[in-house]
Amino acid sequence: MPLTVVFFPEGAYGPTNNCVGIGQVLRAQGARVVFVVEESFAGTLEGQGFEEALMRLKPPAAAEEAPGQFWKDFVRETAPEFRKPTIDQLEGFVSPVWQELVDGARYVNERLAEIFAEVKPDVIVEDNVVGFPAVVASGIPWVRIVSCNPLELKDPALPPTFSGYASDDRSSWEEFRGRYRELHEPLQREFSEFCVESGAPPLPDGEFIHESQFLNLYLYPADTDYERTRPLGSQWNRLGSCVRRADPVAGHLRGPGRAVLYLSLGSLGSADVGLMQRLIDTLGKTEYSVVVSMGPQHEELKLASNMTGEEFLPQPAILPKVDVVITHGGNNTVTESLHFGKPMVVLPLFWDQHDNAQRMQELGLGRRLDTYRHEPAELIEAIEALLVDPTLPGRLGGISGRLQTEPGTVKAAGLIKGLI
Repeated sequence: MPLTVVFFPEGAYGPTNNCVGIGQVLRAQGARVVFVVEESFAGTLEGQGFEEALMRLKPPAAAEEAPGQFWKDFVRETAPEFRKPTIDQLEGFVSPVWQELVDGARYVNERLAEIFAEVKPDVIVEDNVVGFPAVVASGIPWVRIVSCNPLELKDPALPPTFSGYASDDRSSWEEFRGRYRELHEPLQREFSEFCVESGAPPLPDGEFIHESQFLNLYLYPADTDYERTRPLGSQWNRLGSCVRRADPVAGHLRGPGRAVLYLSLGSLGSADVGLMQRLIDTLGKTEYSVVVSMGPQHEELKLASNMTGEEFLPQPAILPKVDVVITHGGNNTVTESLHFGKPMVVLPLFWDQHDNAQRMQELGLGRRLDTYRHEPAELIEAIEALLVDPTLPGRLGGISGRLQTEPGTVKAAGLIKGLI
């Protein structure tokens, strides 16, 4: 009988695409691969040759939903919070997100247990920021993937998660940590009690997800990772990058004598139409060729004559062909850009995007800008500085070469199979 692996990624394209890359390798090696996905994603993974097991994280909506529609709506409605300092985002954005995630984990727990009983997986691979008791209580070997910035794995010598604070300035760290604890401890304790009631162990102090006793993976290149004072346990393994195979892009992206830029704020960030259009208008006045991942609100965006774009683009096929990436700083795009050796201008919005933006700035592999308050000239200057920096091609080329020599998808597949 073939090995059966269940992947359970968060209902967003970044974590899902990471799991797809690993699933592609396992499937090629003869494994049966099943994705647990929200009903709004139905058909998305089947279209890539995988089995699907459908579930919901909340009661059905009155109207048909697009994939991940709940989070797209949530981001659009809370976009004013993204203009605030990160410590103020804790109450207006981060805390409500945790509440929604916890509510979803409660709602779906029985359905997950049903799915595991029906599919009978040999391994469950979970890529979520919140824990699901049904996974831990199943008695099946399970794998935790951390596909956010590794500051999610806390260390007292590193900046607080979601802060975007500098590594060499600790002046505000404790204030941020204290505010986070104040806002989240009651919810965390309540959710930990639910985990115990559902047959799982209590959650670690301050955490919303368990560490697997079997295997834990996190996604970040060794060249950009953080130096820890508390080493991770023996069950932790780093994946430098985790890039799925994508269909090649037809035709040429490059105009005569012009650099090529890639603009993507992710499926959630691009829901802010005003921000997207402002960036498009700025880049439309340049001599660059620009490829735009337009996202779910693509019909409301107007591209300039030096641009091409679609609602969704095969990012791993686009990145090798561009010179600079303009990104929201999602961990998937950051690690894929490094995989292909591309410098970044990072415009963070929420969650770990601030941490990735700061990390790229500190390491000189990109430029961090104030997403809503930067002037158009600042964006152009940042792009030009990255293009003319004589050290970047060599540094990024070295990182890219090391990542491509040891594909995270292959490493992860081998570790997962090694559990059986």
